[in-house]
Amino acid sequence: MSDSALADRKNAPQHAPAASGVGPPLWLLAELTYRCPLHCAFCYNPVDYTGHRDELSTAQWLDVLQQARKLGAAQLGFSGGEPLMRDDLDTLVAEARGLGFYTNLITSGIGLTDARLDTLKANGLDHIQLSFQDSTQELNDFLSSTRTFDLKNRVARAIKAHGFPMVLNCVLHRYNLPHVDKIIDMALAMGAEYLELANTQYYGWAHANRAQLMPTAEQLREAEAVVERYREEIGNRCKIFFVVPDYFETRPKRCMNGWGSVFLGVAPDGAALPCHAARSLPGLAFPNVKDTPLAQIWYDSDAFNRFRGFDWMKEPCRSCDEKTRDLGGCRCQAYLLTLDPANADPVCDKSPEHEKVVRVVREAAQRPATLAPGEQPVLFRNDANSRRLSDHPANGTAPANTVR
Repeated sequence: MSDSALADRKNAPQHAPAASGVGPPLWLLAELTYRCPLHCAFCYNPVDYTGHRDELSTAQWLDVLQQARKLGAAQLGFSGGEPLMRDDLDTLVAEARGLGFYTNLITSGIGLTDARLDTLKANGLDHIQLSFQDSTQELNDFLSSTRTFDLKNRVARAIKAHGFPMVLNCVLHRYNLPHVDKIIDMALAMGAEYLELANTQYYGWAHANRAQLMPTAEQLREAEAVVERYREEIGNRCKIFFVVPDYFETRPKRCMNGWGSVFLGVAPDGAALPCHAARSLPGLAFPNVKDTPLAQIWYDSDAFNRFRGFDWMKEPCRSCDEKTRDLGGCRCQAYLLTLDPANADPVCDKSPEHEKVVRVVREAAQRPATLAPGEQPVLFRNDANSRRLSDHPANGTAPANTVR
């Protein structure tokens, strides 16, 4: 996009909300890059990320931030991949602060030096979410296919030393659910204000590794009991979030609080998305911020209107008295399990295809409750595996031969 085109866009009149009463996006997720030094087996980035190498320029990202703020977005997450791999992150943070966003850096910590922290602090970054894969070096490094545990510990101390509020994030699954108590202890020792125990939701790379990552119901019950005990013991010292994975529920969650309702994601190449995993859905052309104004994308595009409201629903959702509560559940999950994104989310036991979810959970219970690193093959997020999955796109499952 040329500088003159950017100037024209900034001076364009505001778009009036649609007659349907759609409100503005409140949360903007800026996925700055798909590049990442980690190779996590549960990454939510698309498995074919190697087919989306282009990245928005600094000027284009600045324009996205300005447009989103004019639309009404208030919270901004800088994510990836690893957002620290963008040299212009500091510039984008400064612009976001000037626009009035509340900003959050979602990071692995790799590349977060004292000097970078000083600059981010000076430029107005509000908050940092730091990811760990486990409380032990062995499992943390295995799950990310890196040697980063000691570095992450140093980064956590540096974040607190620079006065940032910190969320510690740890994705939970079969491998590390038995370590929940130690993960909580680690978060407390690091002074984290929040701990997000994010049970794996099975999209992207996690879906490709579902057989390896799916826990047992007993593991979840035991972990929940541990979390409740710690909540009672520590009070407000650290707020612990623990959400049960969808496969173990009988009703779906209201995905992203409703399709095109609150959340607006922008992928590294400029594709605008109603949720993190939406670009995996067939039959939807996601508009690009390079050539379409955000207001037009949000209010008028087919991609953002396709699953708003209730008219798109098929039975049993269309006549269900609970549809206003869950809005039919997750469209990406419906597609991954039924090959039709307009179907009821099979997590719901009213879905005629609920048995598919039950079967996955049943099969998980038949495998050993705990797996040692390397005991079963894991498909790590890397370029070679991305290219292989791009060549074998059927339902996002892994090809027979995987690359470690």
